[in-house]
Amino acid sequence: MKREHYIPFDKEFLLEEQLAEYAGDEKQAEDFKKLFDIIEHYFHYEAFNLIRNIKKNYAFFDPDLPPKERETFKEKSDFSVFKESLHKVLELSNYSRVSQETLDKAFQDSDLIGLKLDIDLDVYKDYEIYVRGQHTAKEKITKYFFWKKKIEVEYYDRVMIYLKYHDADYYKKNKLKKGEKLIEPRTVVLKIFKRVPKNDLETIFPNAIPKMSLTDKLLLWVPGIVGGISLLSAKVIPALINMQAAYQSGETIDLLNSKTSLNQGLIALGILGAYLFRQYNNFVNKKIKYSKMLSDSLYFKNLGNNSGAFYSLLNSSEEEVLKETILAYSFLNKSKTSLTEEELDQQIESWFKTKHSTDLDFDVTEALQKLKNSGLGFETNGKWNVIPLDKALIRMDEIWDGVFDYSELTA
Repeated sequence: MKREHYIPFDKEFLLEEQLAEYAGDEKQAEDFKKLFDIIEHYFHYEAFNLIRNIKKNYAFFDPDLPPKERETFKEKSDFSVFKESLHKVLELSNYSRVSQETLDKAFQDSDLIGLKLDIDLDVYKDYEIYVRGQHTAKEKITKYFFWKKKIEVEYYDRVMIYLKYHDADYYKKNKLKKGEKLIEPRTVVLKIFKRVPKNDLETIFPNAIPKMSLTDKLLLWVPGIVGGISLLSAKVIPALINMQAAYQSGETIDLLNSKTSLNQGLIALGILGAYLFRQYNNFVNKKIKYSKMLSDSLYFKNLGNNSGAFYSLLNSSEEEVLKETILAYSFLNKSKTSLTEEELDQQIESWFKTKHSTDLDFDVTEALQKLKNSGLGFETNGKWNVIPLDKALIRMDEIWDGVFDYSELTA
């Protein structure tokens, strides 16, 4: 499994872990908690500005807004700025893009859902899938009717899908069937899901339509055809032959006498029609069952849609940046010597692996850049240090004082 930048632990848990390092020094522990709080609030302020920017530039492409309201943002929304901001948030949240090879494999295989899906990708002008966090779990699935088997399934903890639709002219020109689930031409759809099997990624496309596999078709139609042939040869055809002979001889229909050849022929046709209807109804019910399976598999996994997805992403980005920054500060602060970037990276990754059995690729470069930008950390000849906790609190207070630097009104 690929090592990720994503830190799969809650920020409060990591705070308690770092506070334990200051056991016995109540003042240091209290100052560290204060520093954690003020950094968290400052990053939240930065994220607030980012979400205002991204929402404004997304508004014209938001399918949840009424068309008239969307049009008012035509000159205000810049798609390139929106896309750049989205990628920035995804990067800060430690999401990574799924390769086409992985997606193609998901289209071919299925771990849990067990469905073949038909997806018209021509509907989309562009589509991208991003994931964060991975884990494996043992799941019990049904194989060959009643035989259940345990398999190991690889899951993505978080999945975001980005879908950009064509302009309306494109659908008219190419005569593509947009389908009921196409919300609006030229809009951009965003959806976030949790705990999606790696080989069932295709299920999150909104226009995924369940289709029968070859096995399903054989199980449905082979008994139907065999039964149909048996019905035709034993009942319908002989009755129709007798019916034809009776008709040519001038026999009339006697509704009270079911033994007449004409009546038997009509009954046979009714039986054949009922049989064909039952087979068709079985086919429809099978598709309804598959659609329900697909719907149920995603119902409790959806975490946000369109503009609502930004809040989930920005919350994730805030937490990831906070965890990286505070860990880098904590390890440098308690180190008795200056550390190179590589040494700090190795110490933090080793701490996760030894203490929490977690193998991750800590984003030390981003963390040190945050410390440098805020004035909490500095580099000298390739070695990194941080300022003491009491001075760090003063420095962060100065940053906050400069956030709203309005000139005093003159009389």
